[in-house]
Amino acid sequence: MFTANVGTTDRVLRILIGAGLLVWFFMDHGMGPWHWAKAVFGVIVLGTAVLNFCPLYKVLGTKTN
Repeated sequence: MFTANVGTTDRVLRILIGAGLLVWFFMDHGMGPWHWAKAVFGVIVLGTAVLNFCPLYKVLGTKTN
């Protein structure tokens, strides 16, 4: 389906950052666009870690694996 372009270290960092953003989103009961941006960005970062594929890396022709 996708050619893997995310390495192990990159993947671990993405998992930590994505999970941290989602925890922050659920712990903070604020409202507004920045509150929802945390959730959206957290899901995107976690998704790229789970799929082991980053579309931005594909566009830039970069690999970390």
